[in-house]
Amino acid sequence: MRAGVDVGPTNTDAAVVADDGTVRATVKIASIPGDPVAGVRAALERLPLDGVPTQVAVGLRGAATAVTRRSGLRRVAVLRIAGVSATAVRPLSGWPPDLRDAVNAGTAVVDGGGGLDREDRTPLDRDAVARFAASVAGAAQAVAVAGLFSPLDGEQEREAAEIVRAELGEGVPIALSADLGSLGLLERENATVLDAALSGFAGAVSGGLAAALDGLCPGAAAFVTRGDGTLMSLEHLARHPGLSLGSGPASVLRGAGALTGLGDAVVADVGATRVRVGVLAGGYPEEAVGGADIGGVPVGLRIPGLIRVARPVDPAELAEAVDRLQPGAGLLPLVVVGGGAHSVPEGLHPEHGPTAGAIGAAVSPVGGQYERIVRLPDRSALPAALEPVAEEARAAAVRAGADPRQVRVISVEEIPLAYLPGPFVRLRARAAGPPSLL
Repeated sequence: MRAGVDVGPTNTDAAVVADDGTVRATVKIASIPGDPVAGVRAALERLPLDGVPTQVAVGLRGAATAVTRRSGLRRVAVLRIAGVSATAVRPLSGWPPDLRDAVNAGTAVVDGGGGLDREDRTPLDRDAVARFAASVAGAAQAVAVAGLFSPLDGEQEREAAEIVRAELGEGVPIALSADLGSLGLLERENATVLDAALSGFAGAVSGGLAAALDGLCPGAAAFVTRGDGTLMSLEHLARHPGLSLGSGPASVLRGAGALTGLGDAVVADVGATRVRVGVLAGGYPEEAVGGADIGGVPVGLRIPGLIRVARPVDPAELAEAVDRLQPGAGLLPLVVVGGGAHSVPEGLHPEHGPTAGAIGAAVSPVGGQYERIVRLPDRSALPAALEPVAEEARAAAVRAGADPRQVRVISVEEIPLAYLPGPFVRLRARAAGPPSLL
């Protein structure tokens, strides 16, 4: 058995699913404001369990709430390793002023940074890093470090982190952008800042969940959902809380697919106060076109692309949202789930649809991704270039808690980069596998 819990703003849902995908039981209770761990505990206590589940996966929306409400965020010192080549747009530029004021503990751009090739690397200005760290001592509750092309070579970020740690001590968490994998500097830097700002929330929630689940489901492996429709361990959440952004809608989309047996569909999640419409493609949420935006900040994270429809539901507005997401006229079926699904007569209404988010959490695999820019002189070099990218994606899934014996690559993308001199392409791989229960 696998249990899933989806903590929403109004209700908290829980479900238990057998290994063959059969839904054994579900429950829906009112959410406990400001205390997602208590909501998880209450939902699991109400869920009839025939024995102890082997795993429990929890969908948390508290990270997104903290960002949108500008509450519970740590103040972050932002260090960019790039030199004068990346000073036209400074760190935190373009952030909503109130969010920037809530998290900003100081910013700096220092010399250093990698390139497409190792010989393009500029030495790190270690003295400038030390001066910046000293200047934010006492003000910074966390630090975010982002280096130019650091996903290709994260050595300078790790070197800078050692210098910062020597100045500020072990108690100040340091988030490194190389761990997030995306190549765009500004979006990756923004995601790293949010990771650092959410570190207090993540530590409290991961610790609270570990204690609660140990008491309720002793021996069960514990996971949380992430925005690409996969899972990660509690330890991975504590290191990268930003990956949980967008995880609520992602779990609902996955649950809608699991309940209908559809890998491709338009899904309407009808809640108490709003309707969100997204697309399930190949069994996973279709990501936002043009990148993700969290609380007014563009970030290099994979989250579902959604269209929001106000409640009460206007049939014409909902039909327009569905049409906008269709790849062709009437090509994909509409699946309607969520606690308010009864108010929308159109589409498929699967049994247990009101708790689709909890079911999606229960059945999702653990995932990881990786991307890299490579020089590709001709097509014959593509297989050799893809293998290390795929291997890094598999390794990322294992770090997130996947069983290393069963991780598989689920997608590979090849994107030509016409704006770079020479035959460069961007390769991105995603991997997923069942959770490790050890």
